Amino acid sequence: MQVQAVTKYTGISAQKARLVVNEMRGRQAEEALAILEFMPQSSARIVAKTIKSALFNATENFGLDAEDMYIAKIVADDAPMRRWRRFGARGRFKPWIRRSSHITVVLEERVNGEA
Repeated sequence: MQVQAVTKYTGISAQKARLVVNEMRGRQAEEALAILEFMPQSSARIVAKTIKSALFNATENFGLDAEDMYIAKIVADDAPMRRWRRFGARGRFKPWIRRSSHITVVLEERVNGEA
């Protein structure tokens, strides 16, 4: 059974979130949370929050065991960008692009026979 959680419109770019997300793919959910706690990246907190949400969805809504859950799929997709104007010299302006992302986590239950 697959359980999903999505965090939308995070204040961090998808490129920065992917640095953390790629490390978590295929890991046990509880092991991933332990690793994320000590990662220095600011996106690690947002990814941990999404994994916790998926884990609680699995235990509360479907009655699955948290120890058997692993991260089957985790992605950080681009979200809408906000464009800001920073005024520069000679009447010009320098555009600032504030990027955001959507983080999706899909957990699956690992049966004891599986590797």
